[in-house]
Amino acid sequence: MLGQMMTKPLLISSLIDHAVRYHADTPIISVNTTGGGAEETSWGAVGHNARLLGSALTKLGLEPQARCGTIAWNNRRHLEIYYGASGGGFVCHTINPRLFPEQLVYIVDHADDKVLFVDATFLPLVAKLRDQMPKLEHVIVMGPHEDKLSEQLPGVMFYDDFIQTGDADYQWPEFDENTASSLCYTSGTTGHPKGVLYSHRSTVLHAFASNTLDVIGYSARDIVMPVVPMFHVNAWGAPYGCAMSGAAMVMPGPDLSGEALVKLIDGHGVTLAMGVPTIWLGLLTYARQAGSKLDSLARTVIGGSACPPSMIAEFRDTYGVETVHAWGMSEMSPLGTSNQPLAKHKALTEEAQHKLRENQGRPPFGVELKIVDDHGNTLPNDGEAQGDLLVRGHWVLDSYFRMDDQNILQDGWFATGDVATLDEDGYMTIRDRSKDIIKSGGEWISSVELENIAMGHPKLANAAVIGVPHPKWDERPILIAVPAEDETPTEEELRAYYEDKIASWQIPDRVVFTDALPLNATGKVLKRTLRDLYGHVLEGAK
Repeated sequence: MLGQMMTKPLLISSLIDHAVRYHADTPIISVNTTGGGAEETSWGAVGHNARLLGSALTKLGLEPQARCGTIAWNNRRHLEIYYGASGGGFVCHTINPRLFPEQLVYIVDHADDKVLFVDATFLPLVAKLRDQMPKLEHVIVMGPHEDKLSEQLPGVMFYDDFIQTGDADYQWPEFDENTASSLCYTSGTTGHPKGVLYSHRSTVLHAFASNTLDVIGYSARDIVMPVVPMFHVNAWGAPYGCAMSGAAMVMPGPDLSGEALVKLIDGHGVTLAMGVPTIWLGLLTYARQAGSKLDSLARTVIGGSACPPSMIAEFRDTYGVETVHAWGMSEMSPLGTSNQPLAKHKALTEEAQHKLRENQGRPPFGVELKIVDDHGNTLPNDGEAQGDLLVRGHWVLDSYFRMDDQNILQDGWFATGDVATLDEDGYMTIRDRSKDIIKSGGEWISSVELENIAMGHPKLANAAVIGVPHPKWDERPILIAVPAEDETPTEEELRAYYEDKIASWQIPDRVVFTDALPLNATGKVLKRTLRDLYGHVLEGAK
């Protein structure tokens, strides 16, 4: 016997309809990509334009689930495309503009994009590559008509004109909630990037989960600034979670410098900001220099790579900002865990409570985690056993888009490539990427732990640890350090800083100084590049 309840498919269009119906005048602040200024719009206007866009794309004659690519920053037109493309029954395919040109060409071709929306700043790049994209039918510049842009790429259309070809009374189509909604490609550290194809159902369920208090918990009282790019795993789902809750948004555009972000936070009263650790390093540096108190900011969500404890402490102790450490990946839509305390943790000492917030947290309903040994045997959740991290859940992929080899699951679990521990409450600590963990004399050393310690040193702006070949110990760790401005730390004082913080045999053998660390397209340190540059450092060591 079935329950006697109404059923409606979980569609992305229902999110924007909700925002328009109940939060129409809630502001959306968007930094213009060309002039540098900010414009104010609203959920009502975003919903109106999204509906026009859905209609215009339909009139263009696209087949259902046709891929509509975007190469754009975080701005309100990009937000409208999120809803107009997916809501109209097409697939919103966000593309990372920081990828190499050959990767961009591969991704557009592999996805079979029919339409490509581009911010004006990326039009020269697209114009240069256009002849290598024979399947692409339409290029639409995200802005008003400009003759000089038409000269760069003949036949280009303009977003503001294009959406006016749509009908304001266009009705969102209804279809199976498992229909594809959006497409993201992994950053592709080896081989070609891989496509992860999300569904309407998985996206809406992910938005529900992210809106719980134990994950992120957006609120209609929040002003949310997603610094994580909209081309990176759908900005961690923020555009969907904010529409569901009716939160205001500040879209920061292309300038993600510490100065620009501090001014946006202070100027627009941002209460919640989201981004990777490298972004917050710049923000904290500028806030110190400018004397900003970040008065409005209540919470930061930090993911993408491990957050140094010193950063969590500075946000907390200097600015009164709670840091929510989170973890996930493209294959998980991306949220997998979020670090929020349990009721019993109130009895812990303040120091122990602070220590608890340093790991990656626990999974919400909808995600399951386990760790296994090299033979696939499940390891205990005791906070000590260390193994390969596997996941499954309602918004976890089961296969990559258009990949021949679909045998990627292990008995229904997806292998993340991370090495982790789990405690009895499900709190997860990433020890390292499986390819980055250091094996020295038969013992494992976590590069993440060594990096977190180094980042607590006041004379460092950034740091990375890699394992390099050693004639006796197989591998040994070395520290690649970026000095803070006007600081000249020595190798001896940095190695001494590790004493009493970690076992002596785990202290890096060498410290190498550099002006900057190489980063990939999503802001993560390219350790493969570091190994190529510094893999010889311990040659001849004893």
